Amino acid sequence: MTKSKRRTARTVCALCEAGCGLLVELDGGRPVAVTGDPDDVTSQGYICPKGAELLRLEEDPDRLRQPMARTRSGDFEPISWHEALERSVEGITRLQRRYGKDSVAVHLGTVQVHKHGVVLMLDALKSVLDTRNWTGVSSQDTSARFVSAHHVYGSAFALAVPDIDRTDFFLCIGGNPLASNGSMMTAPNMKRRLRDVQRRGGEVVVVDPRRTETAQRADEHIAIRPGTDAALLLSMVQVLATDGRIDTAAVEKLADGWHEVVAKLGAFTPERVGPFCRVAPERIRSLARRFADAPSSVAYSRMGPGNARYATLTCYAIELLNLVAGRLGVEGGWMFPTPAIDTVRLARITGADGIGRRHSRVRGLPETVGELPATILAEEIETPGEGQVRGLLCFAANPVLASPNGRRLDRALARLDFMVAVDVYVNETTRHADIILPPASLLSEPHVDLYFAGFNVRNAMRWTEPVIPKGPDEKLDAEILLELVERLGGGLTAVAPVDAVIRALGYRPTPEHLASAALRLGPYGDLFGLRRDGLNAEKVKQTEGGIDLGPLQPGVSRRVFHPDGRLHLSSLPILDEIDRLDTAVAPPPAGEMLLIGRRHLRSNNSWMHNVQGLVSGRERSALLIHPDDAKRLGLERASEAWLSSKVHEGRVDIEVSDEVMPGVVSLPHGFGHQSVASWQRVAGALAGVSANDWTDDQAVENLAGQSILNGVVVDVRPVPEPQHQETDTTTS
Repeated sequence: MTKSKRRTARTVCALCEAGCGLLVELDGGRPVAVTGDPDDVTSQGYICPKGAELLRLEEDPDRLRQPMARTRSGDFEPISWHEALERSVEGITRLQRRYGKDSVAVHLGTVQVHKHGVVLMLDALKSVLDTRNWTGVSSQDTSARFVSAHHVYGSAFALAVPDIDRTDFFLCIGGNPLASNGSMMTAPNMKRRLRDVQRRGGEVVVVDPRRTETAQRADEHIAIRPGTDAALLLSMVQVLATDGRIDTAAVEKLADGWHEVVAKLGAFTPERVGPFCRVAPERIRSLARRFADAPSSVAYSRMGPGNARYATLTCYAIELLNLVAGRLGVEGGWMFPTPAIDTVRLARITGADGIGRRHSRVRGLPETVGELPATILAEEIETPGEGQVRGLLCFAANPVLASPNGRRLDRALARLDFMVAVDVYVNETTRHADIILPPASLLSEPHVDLYFAGFNVRNAMRWTEPVIPKGPDEKLDAEILLELVERLGGGLTAVAPVDAVIRALGYRPTPEHLASAALRLGPYGDLFGLRRDGLNAEKVKQTEGGIDLGPLQPGVSRRVFHPDGRLHLSSLPILDEIDRLDTAVAPPPAGEMLLIGRRHLRSNNSWMHNVQGLVSGRERSALLIHPDDAKRLGLERASEAWLSSKVHEGRVDIEVSDEVMPGVVSLPHGFGHQSVASWQRVAGALAGVSANDWTDDQAVENLAGQSILNGVVVDVRPVPEPQHQETDTTTS
């Protein structure tokens, strides 16, 4: 009897932004265990529960492993790849020929930036489809950051990150990096990083309506009324200006428009802003002064305010505070990574960088970096006329649960003439698809550090080969996209003459070829093979755990793209938004209840709920409500409540907890799996409710048109008797 051959392979986890290095143990070629890679230059052995359960996710019996076609009964049956791709292309082509290019919409999930092959294929897909109706999940939570960066730096992709490993004061506004592993901040093992801040004598301060996992480990937690973060930040800048703690000459050396901004700050005194934010004025003053007086400090915001009414202004105020406190581009402050593949330059070359270059048909909402707000999908399907959406390509996304007013979108998707989805599950969205194209295992993917290297808190570069070969009847995400593009008449480069020459030569390049060229053209690249220390693909592949490229580098100018080379602080849209916030500043109404979301380390938005190891333990899909509110509303002994908003009302399980501040309730998004119980047995059994049933698709942030998912006005009361059905107040 021969012993099985065991070996270990390296890869990088693509389940969240942290991108932790993994060691996969194989027995006879079959993966049997996953652990953190201690030699990985980014994660240094750290692994979160998602990565630890990767094999269970890959082995899930409910996971799709071959293309599926929806039957007349609404169920699905397997078909061949050839038939699936041909039917997909025929359906898209038929609609675009009959109704025009805009009749087919695209909706992209988070995988669009988690996998280098997909990132590098998107330009080709955009070119061949040529539809205005290009949407995605980034319009749900990152468009505001892009719009702010566009106004301040001249590029939507000029995005700084906290130099968390060298700072003495980390101010976290509405972020929960212990649950997210960092978001727009690639920083695995945030628990250790925050502990290190404290060990070197620094402070961690979290501002959030909920005492999050991060807030529980902070030196200070400041509870704040949802949606008022921009006012708090502007008030901090006002304090520093009044105190004379701002080096005006240094600010004016880098930026234009400071005088226009400071003239508006008088409206944001702590005395006026405090009641609006429900934060004591003296606490605002203390926070501002401690931030400025620390040897180094950095302010960072993320999902909480990033989904709220003044999302873009909050992002702008973060930039402003870091700038005026002298923290922009300096060690321990707000710094720009220098990735080996410069995605900012690539985005500018391909035309992805920009805002407001086109608008949606029905409401006129603006695009941001090529994407229209996801909140337009239902109305664009429902509203007749030229450009009406009749078909959809949904790529690794579940907008029925992730987008506002999901029930309306669910009904709208049922009206489509044709839908194709690229996904590994039948979920709440893909159940409407005519064709589902499932990608191969993550372990069959090569990995190239691309998009998230631009958010690394320490510069690094990794390139790993597939852990296992894909099966003979399997395709990677990028291969599915390339086959669709080629069948639709396009090519990999999205430049027709170049693609024609490539085809004539019989050459079929891959995304890895593009990545290799981009690496050689990058700041550390070995373009002509003459630099002994220069990077190329082979050199990176041969380095176990990747290549450490050093700490973040000081400086700002390399990420300023305005023609005058200066930061712009006083663009008219930003000044107008400051004025709008000024008019809104007032004490909150008595009895106000605001809904916010929350994240969990063991899930990623609406998926990973079908793996038992990731959903076991404490009930997660419950509405958190403060004991004072529960008592006032007669819910202190209840297990359920009746939750109402402008668009929906229905039952929710409740958990009474002082984790949330009074006047705030919290419900995680991504649940509500009742409709797919027959396709996802574990998720269907836990079900829960979808928080986005209560959010309004017509309520959007002013500058980016981004969904408002936090700070939603709701009513909470006991479940009415006699029982009645849940209702929606919107119609389609």
